[in-house]
Amino acid sequence: MLGVFLDTETNGLNAQVHKILEIAYKIVDLETGALKDSFQTVVYQPIELWEKSDPESLRINGFTWEEVAQGRSPQQIAQQITDAFSLCGVQRKKAVFICQNPSFDRVFFSQLINPDTQETLNWPYHWLDLASMYWGIAMQKAKKNQAPPPWKTGLSKDFIASTYQLPEEAKPHRAMNGVSHLLLCYEAVVGFLSQ
Repeated sequence: MLGVFLDTETNGLNAQVHKILEIAYKIVDLETGALKDSFQTVVYQPIELWEKSDPESLRINGFTWEEVAQGRSPQQIAQQITDAFSLCGVQRKKAVFICQNPSFDRVFFSQLINPDTQETLNWPYHWLDLASMYWGIAMQKAKKNQAPPPWKTGLSKDFIASTYQLPEEAKPHRAMNGVSHLLLCYEAVVGFLSQ
């Protein structure tokens, strides 16, 4: 089974107005933890879409127009991802997506590769999230009075990292920083079968 650890950066939170600015992923064998592929790129957006950016989102991820103007076209990126997924065997029942916030990442990922195409390619429809994995473990500990319930401590990735004595995500928030930190947290919270 493969895990596609994926993160996106965008110019806002509303997928009907805002656009994906960066995508990164690492494809990992969930049995061994072996890295099968990794990818990161900035996504070109025209100036008229950039001008709709939410300033707070740009403050968090640090993107500038100069960086976005040098990005690769969504069509090029979609083709590269499609080719890589095919080569690695990313298919339904053989892989899952894993994100910190899959409801966010999935909708912006779909700006690059629409859901109908994803379905035609038989890509996984399971988008799992780290917070739910942590929630389940934290609830088991709370039932045994070994820890407070997760709603009293929080579910941010940085909080989960601190619980396992891991560093916070590197700043600014960039997609590959997010993926690497997500993978580090996943390994601590869930782990791989052979480890």
